[in-house]
Amino acid sequence: MKSLALVLTTLIVLLQYPLWFGKGSWHKVWLVDQEVTIAREENRRLQNRNIMLAAEVNDLKQGFDAIEEHARSDLGMIKQDEVLFQVIERNTSNTLPPNLDTDTLH
Repeated sequence: MKSLALVLTTLIVLLQYPLWFGKGSWHKVWLVDQEVTIAREENRRLQNRNIMLAAEVNDLKQGFDAIEEHARSDLGMIKQDEVLFQVIERNTSNTLPPNLDTDTLH
């Protein structure tokens, strides 16, 4: 009876081995599933980018508004008789501390 139990236990272990440690083990399947999930997210992100680029190309083909917008933002172009106001933000690292009096620097 003990030998039959040993044989059956050995058979169960031999049948379970590929499931746990073989070429198509559950761990490898889980890893591939994670890679597929990451690839799908990347594809979704790239599809959204492609849709935005296609819309931008369509705008550039359709009219001059998109071309003018790009010329203004990328090249800094202005129209004739137009005034450009450029706002330059102050760099806070070069300013004096608030408790330092400017009269003491002279």
